[in-house]
Amino acid sequence: MKKLFLTLFLIIPPLSLNAQEIGELAEDEPQKIFPDNSLGMDIMFSEGGIGMGFFYRRQLSQKITVFTDLSISEAKDEQEIDYIDPFTYQPFTYGKKNRIFLLPINVGLQYRLFENVLSDNLRPYFNLGVGPTMVVTTPYDREFFNAFGKAQSKFAMGGYIGFGGNFGLDNSSLVGLNIRYYVIRFFDDGVESLYGKYKKELGGVFLTINIGMMY
Repeated sequence: MKKLFLTLFLIIPPLSLNAQEIGELAEDEPQKIFPDNSLGMDIMFSEGGIGMGFFYRRQLSQKITVFTDLSISEAKDEQEIDYIDPFTYQPFTYGKKNRIFLLPINVGLQYRLFENVLSDNLRPYFNLGVGPTMVVTTPYDREFFNAFGKAQSKFAMGGYIGFGGNFGLDNSSLVGLNIRYYVIRFFDDGVESLYGKYKKELGGVFLTINIGMMY
């Protein structure tokens, strides 16, 4: 969790500089109209590492947007502890059996907040997404890429709730930040990350940077 807060601390100042006078109270002027469609990519940070995703959004009104997104990221057991091999100086995790990768596909709603209070260069929102997740495991004792030859997959259901904001007044580009809490649940014994320890629920907090275009 400390890594997420450090990442947030490093990312927010540049975003604030790009969006001039961000968060200023809205004056009595016509609300800016943005294009209805947006398409782009997500860069995701979590305790499991860095992930990547893609999204499509369709604005239905000034307050409501529907979206779909898909992503890939790695999950870790909260009991995992990394060590350094004294001979090779390579990191390893004692007792780890499988690497776990999450590939969720979600559909959901995004609800804009404070549109009559804040100026349009800061557009905060609440979002909620649900959908299936493919969970892929690969053996930890094999080299990272070679391990995919022994990959196994399962399906689970999940989703997330989040809070974020879009920045700036450009009608063609989209830059935003979103903090999400994912919950992904299996309907069987789950997946084995550490030897003898099955996880029926995955997820956690993700800090997501959104970069895309509006049209």
